[in-house]
Amino acid sequence: MSQKPSIPKGTRDFGPEEMAKRNYIFNVIKSVYALYGFQQIETPAMETLHTLMGKYGEEGDQLLFKVLNSGNYLAKITDDELREKNALHLAPKLCEKGLRYDLTVPFARYVVMHRDEIQLPFKRYQIQPVWRADRPQKGRYREFYQCDADVVGSDSLLNEVELMQIVDTVFTRFGVRVQIKINNRKILSGMAEVMGAADKMVDITVAIDKLDKIGLENVNEELHNDGLSEDSISKLQPILALQGTNDEKLSAISDILKDSETGTKGVEETRFILDTLKKLNLKNEIQFDLTLARGLNYYTGAIFEVKALDTPMGSITGGGRYDNLTGIFGMPGLSGVGISFGADRIYDVLNTLNLYPKETATSTQLLFINFGEKETAYCLPVVAKARQNGIFTEMYPDKAKMKKQMSYANAKHIPYVALAGDNEIQAEKITLKNMGTGEQKLVSADELVAIIKK
Repeated sequence: MSQKPSIPKGTRDFGPEEMAKRNYIFNVIKSVYALYGFQQIETPAMETLHTLMGKYGEEGDQLLFKVLNSGNYLAKITDDELREKNALHLAPKLCEKGLRYDLTVPFARYVVMHRDEIQLPFKRYQIQPVWRADRPQKGRYREFYQCDADVVGSDSLLNEVELMQIVDTVFTRFGVRVQIKINNRKILSGMAEVMGAADKMVDITVAIDKLDKIGLENVNEELHNDGLSEDSISKLQPILALQGTNDEKLSAISDILKDSETGTKGVEETRFILDTLKKLNLKNEIQFDLTLARGLNYYTGAIFEVKALDTPMGSITGGGRYDNLTGIFGMPGLSGVGISFGADRIYDVLNTLNLYPKETATSTQLLFINFGEKETAYCLPVVAKARQNGIFTEMYPDKAKMKKQMSYANAKHIPYVALAGDNEIQAEKITLKNMGTGEQKLVSADELVAIIKK
């Protein structure tokens, strides 16, 4: 008995209706990116592990999907190594490649490899799938699409401002109310200094980043387990508890970090971004959030995260400033900043809130009924004419019962059906049926095109 087919956990199939919705998401994001001067690139699904490892922190490295070398990949492994069962030791010998974890590190690699071909500042967008060996759960998948935009070769904070405008524009077009959260890794570094735990910066940010998921008590316990003293942890509590407007929180944290040069710089950068955005009349709220940490190690400045307000869901967009990423690949001193829209989570949000335009679900606009060879031969020139006028048109391929062909039109939500029998052929007309109202008209080919295009 053959095994029932299945797909890996954390992945999904998408049928025609789902793909129409997904393409709507991609097209909206692409159109906004183009509006701001971004150009599209693509990179391979696989990268070398040398490119990927060490860029996402220890947790990120563990979530990389590694690809076994082709051929006899065990040839260079000794029996002793196999008996040890040390996965970390064996992985580099068994695997030279991995599936990309995000689009930012491959983009940094791309910039370094193509440095002589690109014009700086370079504004690129990229819409491709990424893979993470995460535990699948609601809103979290092992294969999912990211829709990234990055600017490299410019230190200007106007890039951060522009990216926030892009976020606001995209979600306004989707009709989704969101809250845009902003913080700065320099502020987090300043907090670590004030806590007397500058060397624990990574541990602190990883723990704080989980605050919404596990709560303050568990964050404090994690910090304690990471070796932070009770005194350091106690100094963090009033910072995480800061409330008020963006200006009030900026003022309070500025005072707390006044002795930290790095922290003060982060406050200044955040104040510039927020003050500039005040003048640009964003449709969505932007909130300065000191608990926002974003766990990826490569962020060095402003960091962003976006959450939907009308349905529970994790982050649906995120990003930030990274000053050192290309230096890892031999091109130091090139600053970058970017954002990434989580297409799969946005898909779920739009489904939950039923925010897709009606026309999204419609692909074919017009179906010609097949009554036989003579009638089909009469209809085919009209089919061609409809397509030449940009109308998505099908000719039912088989002579079948009218009920079956009409059921096909209903199942595909086709709004118009065209029929031609002996009477229509004699009159050199077509009967056009509106499937929504049931109304039928005898029309010429030109009239048919005009009605549907209208």
